[in-house]
Amino acid sequence: MSGGHVQGTGARSAGVVAGLAAALAFATSGPVVKPLLAAGWSPGAAILVRLTLGAVLLAGPALLALRGRWSVLRADAGTVVGLGLLGVAGASTSYFLAVDRLPVAVALLVEYTGPLLLVLWSWLRTRQAPSRTTLVGAALAMGGLVLVLDVTGSLRLDPLGLVFALAAAVGNAAYFALTARPIALPPVTLAGAAMVVGAATVALLALVRVLPLEAPDVRVDVLGTSVHWAVPLAVVGVVPTAVAYGVSAVSVRLLGERVASFLALSEVLFAVVLAWVLLGEAPRGMQVLGAALVVAGVATVRRGADRDVVSGAAPPPADVRAPVPDQDLDPPAGRATTVSPRA
Repeated sequence: MSGGHVQGTGARSAGVVAGLAAALAFATSGPVVKPLLAAGWSPGAAILVRLTLGAVLLAGPALLALRGRWSVLRADAGTVVGLGLLGVAGASTSYFLAVDRLPVAVALLVEYTGPLLLVLWSWLRTRQAPSRTTLVGAALAMGGLVLVLDVTGSLRLDPLGLVFALAAAVGNAAYFALTARPIALPPVTLAGAAMVVGAATVALLALVRVLPLEAPDVRVDVLGTSVHWAVPLAVVGVVPTAVAYGVSAVSVRLLGERVASFLALSEVLFAVVLAWVLLGEAPRGMQVLGAALVVAGVATVRRGADRDVVSGAAPPPADVRAPVPDQDLDPPAGRATTVSPRA
């Protein structure tokens, strides 16, 4: 066995570990912030602190990876702004608004139907039907979503909460679409810059009173213990924001977009377990089955998307721009720059 193969296998294993760690970190967001919302904090205040703290913590790694090459940042400013507006501010704020009204697992599962929206958009844009694999995956995911929402049972879900969760799904779809663009900007820099845009967007919405800010000085009940409000906020700002985005960037660099996106689905399962342990939100049997179908369906959709590109049912990805000289942190030609999605 060659040394290069051993090194490649080791890098792939490290990428898998990093991807699972990032998914677990992302999954803590809803279960940790929900008690804070129940204590009186508004979703707007919580997300503003989260994104601001995340932007501050990612600033150092982002600048280090950029190495003063501001021309690269300017060239990819459109992607950064779009990602910050839709994939960070839009998805995160909508998710927190949904979590305020829905069980964490339900809100996250609805959000993770975002890739199905990308399939629909590609279908409408190209006027070419997706592959059978993609359609089967979409059917599985939609059937699973029906079970999760318990539309024929006794479970009552807040309609406005579902609207917010669907808005988060749109943000999730935008996140995948924008981070998959082949750009020269290093992943950590892309995440950090988008975080700044997201935090500024939420601050502006709060300033014009579109997004209410309520941040009372309260104690928060976590696992039967009363803690200061700063504790859950610090956890949310550090673990599912700064740490998760940074670690996911490493995972994507080692594994590539497709494999890393499969691993990102484990966030749903982690969130279900954490919501059960931390909040006592035990899922019903049919909801567990539905969750499994949603995850399997979205994974099948993503596998089918690769076949769509090969068969011509979807446009192939654009060629990666030539890397900037001495930019060893940029992805090799042919691989898209992306980071794992966030709730």
